[in-house]
Amino acid sequence: MRILVVNNFYPPRVGGSAHLSDALARGYADEGHEVLVLTAAYSGAPAMEEHGPNLRIVRLPSVSIPETRLSVSFDLAFTMRPSRRRRLKALLDDFQPDVIHQHGQFFDLTWATARYARRRRIPVLLSIHTRLENPKARYHGAFRWLDAIVVAPILRRYRPRIVVMDVQMDEYIKRRYRRGYDGLEYIPVGVDSARVGMGNAATVRDRHDLGDAPLIVSLGHVIPLRDRVLLVEALPKVLSEFPETRLVVVGHVYYDLFLQRAKELGVESAVVCVGAVPKPDVADYLAAATVEAHDLQGYGMGTATLESMACGVPVVVAVRPDNFPGIELVTGRDCVLVPQGDADALANAIVALLANSDARMWIGEHGRRLVQEHFDLRVVIAEHLHALESLAAI
Repeated sequence: MRILVVNNFYPPRVGGSAHLSDALARGYADEGHEVLVLTAAYSGAPAMEEHGPNLRIVRLPSVSIPETRLSVSFDLAFTMRPSRRRRLKALLDDFQPDVIHQHGQFFDLTWATARYARRRRIPVLLSIHTRLENPKARYHGAFRWLDAIVVAPILRRYRPRIVVMDVQMDEYIKRRYRRGYDGLEYIPVGVDSARVGMGNAATVRDRHDLGDAPLIVSLGHVIPLRDRVLLVEALPKVLSEFPETRLVVVGHVYYDLFLQRAKELGVESAVVCVGAVPKPDVADYLAAATVEAHDLQGYGMGTATLESMACGVPVVVAVRPDNFPGIELVTGRDCVLVPQGDADALANAIVALLANSDARMWIGEHGRRLVQEHFDLRVVIAEHLHALESLAAI
């Protein structure tokens, strides 16, 4: 197959969507399919790259929108230029895709390739990574308006098949995008479980002068939907039991309310923000972690949590046991489930793990097995290819 992969977010930009779309594109190419990736220019990356005979990456000139709550607290890059339509048409006419795999429902490259696909009757698979939601009512209302007035009508015009990654996304898609899709594919996010488990703990502990302190590592960019405030509010109780504990936040801080809260509670000295790090360095932070926690606001369980589990790190999460359709999460075995918004319960869960190395090992090992069985990248690539092949055969 000739597969067009589309995502405004793509490496060297870091983030779950960027890394997953890159891993899938490389996986498709490794399986012998011809792959063209279309993305937005970012941070001096080359306008075109070729990786082997089957993978080509094209980065179109883009304009970045500043970080705001209405940009989901990311610096979004859009390719809206007068010349883009002609350039896009020339690229796709030359490539002649059999099927298109889009990532992200609110990006301009998704909308542009949707128009191309509709006119040429090319089947489309769309992976939705981000729900347009915000805990602040005024922003949440704006996102609902964007979904209703812009995104949903566009989806209804070309009706892609949509990849559903978890139960909350399933509910969101059915609620917001009714009549905007032609079938659902239930495929979870994937992680390269072999690669992420090869870190060096000493590198991180030496770099940040952490010694032998217990580390609560918190992976992923800090945005309103993963704001780390609850973690900070749990810290006083954790520190009363384990005074040397450090909360290590690995990711760009787009939303700094947790730092303000840390100052109010007098625990700022226990918080270490390291910023965004290259993907290979994530393994070092996980190797150094005693516990990992960041999915605590009821918005699902993302790639970073699964990567932590793949490394054998026990994770504390606030999700439903049926977060992934067909896969039951058992607390105390696969992970530790805590109620949403309960700082005391979160603190108690972390203290219990810090106090019991046997429990950490037990949960870490079972979490690793769960990821290898259901979320390993090889499994997820095969499931995506099956969906793409079925679309191309229509």
